[in-house]
Amino acid sequence: MSAILEFGERREEYAVAVLNERAVRAGAGILFFLAIIAFMNAWLTGNFQPTRVFVVAFLIDFTVRIFINPRFAPSLIVGQWLVRRQQPEWTGAPQKRFAWAIGFVLALSMLYLVVLNNVVGPINLIVCAACLLLLFFETAFGICIGCNIYNMFNQEAAQLCPGGVCEVPDAKIVGMSRTQVAIVALFVVAVGGIAQWVYSTGRQSPRQAQQSSTAAPSAPSDPVEIERCKVPEFAKALGHEEKWKLHNNCK
Repeated sequence: MSAILEFGERREEYAVAVLNERAVRAGAGILFFLAIIAFMNAWLTGNFQPTRVFVVAFLIDFTVRIFINPRFAPSLIVGQWLVRRQQPEWTGAPQKRFAWAIGFVLALSMLYLVVLNNVVGPINLIVCAACLLLLFFETAFGICIGCNIYNMFNQEAAQLCPGGVCEVPDAKIVGMSRTQVAIVALFVVAVGGIAQWVYSTGRQSPRQAQQSSTAAPSAPSDPVEIERCKVPEFAKALGHEEKWKLHNNCK
């Protein structure tokens, strides 16, 4: 029973339980890929069904990770298989459990809001963005934001952090030179200029032009429907008026 209900792997060379960081990052990448698909479906088409399915799947996966054993979490099983030919990178398990607990709380919030109550509003956007941010930093940069928060609430500092950041002295950390900063800034300015030119010279296709000229959405006549479809001020302030109407099935 102890081998099933445990968190992390005990290895003689380490003082704390550890996890394979490569498998963890792979699992985060899988979840991020599925999350961004669900999020973009909701954002662009107003279809929240993929989001509801993903929230339930995400919650199940994190429940297994935290309360049973990470070895049996579906995303980590697939992630471990994908990196099976790579040398394991062992990182401390305690801070990972704390970080995953943050994801678990976010998933519970989304379960209550999106799955059970069909709530639509800025709070959903904030929670989804937080989940995507945590997953993206984990899989893209190997930066565990929750692990950094862990040190704020625990007297015993995290050990065996991803990339060895807990052990590397600040003097050995290589930053960016002024030249590199200037290159990145010029790149951003250049892309911004190109984007402005593309949008200013872009033209609609004949089909899009015909649809925009002929499609005249009928305004609702029911007073209750009119009140329901009244765009809130926060959506107007965000420039999100049309998307809000789409998400709430308003014309």
